[in-house]
Amino acid sequence: MKKFINAVDDVVMESLKGFCAAHSDLVMLGDDGKFVRRVNPVDNKVALISGGGSGHEPLHAGFIGSGMLDAACPGAVFTSPTPDQMIAAAQAVEGGAGCLFIVKNYSGDVMNFEMAAEMFEGRVESIVTNDDVAVEDSTYTTGRRGVAGTVIVEKIVGAAAENGFDLAQCADLGRQVNARTRSMGVALTSCTVPAAGAPTFQIGDDEMEMGVGIHGEPGRERMGIQTASEISELMINAIVDDLAPKDAQDAIVIVNGLGATPLMELYLLFDCARAQLEKRNIRIARSLVGNYVTSLEMAGCSFTVSLADQDLIKWWDAPVHTAALRWNC
Repeated sequence: MKKFINAVDDVVMESLKGFCAAHSDLVMLGDDGKFVRRVNPVDNKVALISGGGSGHEPLHAGFIGSGMLDAACPGAVFTSPTPDQMIAAAQAVEGGAGCLFIVKNYSGDVMNFEMAAEMFEGRVESIVTNDDVAVEDSTYTTGRRGVAGTVIVEKIVGAAAENGFDLAQCADLGRQVNARTRSMGVALTSCTVPAAGAPTFQIGDDEMEMGVGIHGEPGRERMGIQTASEISELMINAIVDDLAPKDAQDAIVIVNGLGATPLMELYLLFDCARAQLEKRNIRIARSLVGNYVTSLEMAGCSFTVSLADQDLIKWWDAPVHTAALRWNC
């Protein structure tokens, strides 16, 4: 295993310290390093809090800032944060309008955020994201996994919260966006969790895992490597068949790298995805290409398609200023 680390047990905390130092105008570490928060929380605004296992950077801490999250709770690599982290984060950023937990659908995350919501002495609503169409159940979940569609939920709801939506309105909006969003991933290689010191799974040089999860969970099928166009067709078919749009639609689309795929290939894949969506009368109204929800150094990508009307596009276009996403700021 070759990684830039000092000690396996210190990887997450040292990384968080570096992240907060690099972006000290935006974020700071909370008490005992339990969470990362906005430098200047906003009063009388719904506070958005997310989190999950580390190893998926820039998710979630990279999306803390104006127009998006107020705090994020990082667990150990691929391990859920604990309820006390979530409660501490909520106490630090709640400004009088309540807290909204945005939770990816993994058993540990859901259980611990539910416990935190019950224990927190304040108003809390929760959204569980479950955009992955690859499998209905996996090692980590009951039901579909939450993956890169979480970024779209966080961005749109973050904009609405910044513009005065109350807690119920934010929760309802987030659930609407999640219901319109689907994702699918593919892996060419495994990743190596520092504490394990060996690849999570073995895969041949001529193979790919279609429908892989962001922790290296198995997908729909292990198959031989195909061309980018063929891979894109398989992924878009799975997404659109599940979305089942009734007529021509606009969409927000993310082509997301899983950590080790070069941008050259991601943009090539975006072009392939665009061609496949056009065949199905889906027009890409807004897009992101890059690493947003990674799996350490896994080579692979995911496609996310979120059907969007003009109101949702308005919230997507609203100003955002975070370490990993910023425009009109």
